[in-house]
Amino acid sequence: MSSVNNLPTVIKCKAAVAWGPGEPLVMEEVEVDPPKEMEIRVKVVCTSICRSDVNQWENKAQVDLFPRIFGHEASGIVESVGEGVTEFEVGDHILTVFIGECQNCKHCVSGKSNMCQKLGLERRGVMHTDQKTRFSVRGKPIYHYCAVSSFSEYTVVHSGCAVKIGRDVPLDKVCLLSCGVSAGLGAAWKVADITRGSSVVIFGLGTVGLSVAQGARLRGASKIIGVDTNPGKLEIGNAFGITDFINPETCSQPVQQAIKELTEGGADYSFECVGDTGVVTTALQSCCDGWGLTVTLGVPKSKPEVTAHYGSLLSGRTLKGSLFGGWRPKSDLPLLVDKYMNNEFELNNLVSHDMPFASINQALDLMRENKCLRCVLHM
Repeated sequence: MSSVNNLPTVIKCKAAVAWGPGEPLVMEEVEVDPPKEMEIRVKVVCTSICRSDVNQWENKAQVDLFPRIFGHEASGIVESVGEGVTEFEVGDHILTVFIGECQNCKHCVSGKSNMCQKLGLERRGVMHTDQKTRFSVRGKPIYHYCAVSSFSEYTVVHSGCAVKIGRDVPLDKVCLLSCGVSAGLGAAWKVADITRGSSVVIFGLGTVGLSVAQGARLRGASKIIGVDTNPGKLEIGNAFGITDFINPETCSQPVQQAIKELTEGGADYSFECVGDTGVVTTALQSCCDGWGLTVTLGVPKSKPEVTAHYGSLLSGRTLKGSLFGGWRPKSDLPLLVDKYMNNEFELNNLVSHDMPFASINQALDLMRENKCLRCVLHM
């Protein structure tokens, strides 16, 4: 791993490589470059599969970004550090994050946003610093995903896209805070700021939606309505705070009308956690006049445009987007980890499957077929 002068060198390791959209991942021996300036190389310990991993893996609109290593919800241990890195040392336990925090740009210093202008969401499959990759296989470059690429035994991330955590934090559970659970809790607590006694409706009861439900319950919401086409989500939804359940496929009236009847005219807060802009419209129609707030968290696979009648907004409703729950990774995520360690919210029961890294294609199938919450892969 290191040369005689103690400088990091290229590492060879196993990685699950996607060679084309939707094609089964192939376990390859890849080469991982040493970290460059302000980067760290991480030994991935656990990585969980997020819906966005599946969506982008199947996306045929970016065929030029293959071969590619997906994965972004991960926990690991710092293996080496690049020039200029002072925040991390070899052996530190970390969470990777798909949006960074440089702590210097306009957005970072504002305290109002997590949309870092230097380390924002990376969409081109390369590193933020030099627009190049750190992976290769048989001499061919491999593209990154969200500047994380955790479906590999080792990866390189910018030091601004990692958060140090205590060595007593269980890495096989806390990896969920890298994306989905944090996104849901933050949407409820930070973006919507749910108030006690309010009514809430959540469209989509996957990991993100259940995390919104948990956040609403902990804020003292009096009615938390879950909307999902999978009847099996009723039981798990109840465990996370759902008080009422609507299945659109068996509901005898439009969902928004059923919600208005349950909430005396519309919910105070509505959350879209599906990744469907048609559902965003329904969610907006489901919240009340005057102060109803709809928060959209999902990333649509198609039809990115949202349709809304101007009257919905003129009547006082608000539509708001949420990325990573509004959390600033370095400023806020350590506090969320502390809350987990103090048993202030549930995380462990969102892990439906623990699987070896070699079973990654089976795990992807479970997510694609809606047969899991989070599959955690142990490297």
